[in-house]
Amino acid sequence: MRKILISLGVLVALFAALIGGLLASGQISTSSLSMLLNTMLGLPGPAANDTTVRQRYQVPDGFSLELYAGEVPRARFLRFTPAGDLLVSRPGAGDILLLRRDADGDGHPDARETLIAGLNRPLGLDINGDWLYIAESNRIGRIRFDSGSGTVTGDIQPLVEGLSDNGNHWSKTLRIGPDQKLYLAQGSTCNICEEDDPRRATMMRFELDGSRAAIIATGLRNSVGFDWAPWSGALYATDNGRDMLGDDFPPCELNRIEPDGFYGWPYFNGDNIPDPDMGDDPLAGQRAPIPPAHGFRPHNAPLGITFLNADGLPPEYRRSALAALHGSWNRSSPDGYKVVSLHWTEDGIEERDFLTGFLEDGDISGRPVDVAQGPDGDIFISDDYAGAIYRVTYRKDRAGKSGGSAAAPMVVPTVSRLDAQPPAWLATADLAQMAENGRQLYQRYQCKTCHEQGANPVELDDLAQRLGYGAVIDVLEAPQSPMPVFPLSATERRELAVYLLQQPGD
Repeated sequence: MRKILISLGVLVALFAALIGGLLASGQISTSSLSMLLNTMLGLPGPAANDTTVRQRYQVPDGFSLELYAGEVPRARFLRFTPAGDLLVSRPGAGDILLLRRDADGDGHPDARETLIAGLNRPLGLDINGDWLYIAESNRIGRIRFDSGSGTVTGDIQPLVEGLSDNGNHWSKTLRIGPDQKLYLAQGSTCNICEEDDPRRATMMRFELDGSRAAIIATGLRNSVGFDWAPWSGALYATDNGRDMLGDDFPPCELNRIEPDGFYGWPYFNGDNIPDPDMGDDPLAGQRAPIPPAHGFRPHNAPLGITFLNADGLPPEYRRSALAALHGSWNRSSPDGYKVVSLHWTEDGIEERDFLTGFLEDGDISGRPVDVAQGPDGDIFISDDYAGAIYRVTYRKDRAGKSGGSAAAPMVVPTVSRLDAQPPAWLATADLAQMAENGRQLYQRYQCKTCHEQGANPVELDDLAQRLGYGAVIDVLEAPQSPMPVFPLSATERRELAVYLLQQPGD
């Protein structure tokens, strides 16, 4: 025991010395150091809050973003239950949380509960019938799960035991495929090496009871996320490229998984470029590496991927998926840290930014991990650095959720309701800052889709001649249909009012 403690102390001292040298040389920023300490030692990252979400993060036009749940440390993979509750795996805590669906409509889960504790670094999870399947770092198991009540009964039944979890990339991702088979991805033990355990750096398939194990794809260094394209049934998996070959090589990958396919690692990188440290592939006569279907930027670390149900989304999302880029950890300039949309077109797979702002001028505020789409079409994203779950909603979809005919044009009252006297808070307000905050709110909630776009936009140019601060704030607090009710605080309503009532030249 004393030797172990001494070794641990030496490692901590060496790590501290290394980090100190990097900081002194300017090769690593304080923000990157915080991220590394979170990744390697589990130290807390920055807390997510509504202000950060509002001021930093951006989504495409027509979408809105909100903080669904904060204070969910090391939140990793997500899975919705048939009842609409959200399961969250947390390997660092050894548990799975259940976030009760937002039945009261306040924009947050109605409750959060620990569904199962005492697990060995659980990551992947899926539901089939009345079973919840869980992939711990060293085994696959299942437990009886009642989706209606959101409860489990009995003990976990082991299905596949004895999985190795030594070295790097110990996590296990589990999904149940359209063929009612159990799929398992597990990464490599190292950055670049030949594996002793032939199951590492592969994709495997089992029967639902864990029998008939088969390796269906090899050469996958660390495929943390995978999903099936609904229009073709093709299986796609993200993959993290190797490190220590510079900032700009090799790319991370999206691979289309074919039966018995070999995807290159450790002998090839990217578009089948030979690895400089491994030499020739000893099985070159028996296999040929399959190039990636799409290349992500190097060291962006794509993790979870989810194909979207595009009902209610813009046409360009009909054949698309969202992928979470966890972000670089050893690049001289941080890169990644966002969610991207992948669009299958006649010219190939096109990558676009979807959720950005986690990296600003070298400052890192979050690290996306997984993406899940809820029963109502809303999109949920986990962030293991800030300990948060975000919800992205498409505005037109939200406006039509109550059903019925198309929404009527929005009506702005024409009667003058100017303030009889200025509100008390105006005297000490920093109007410039409030107007800037209001501008960001206007952009965040995509107000221009009704007030600046379309055939008959509800223009706000002369609003200050008709309404005062009190009237605008009243409208924001209790808007007339079809204007949606936004989750604005009293301060935010004032900020938006200041922005809307600015006069030219103010």
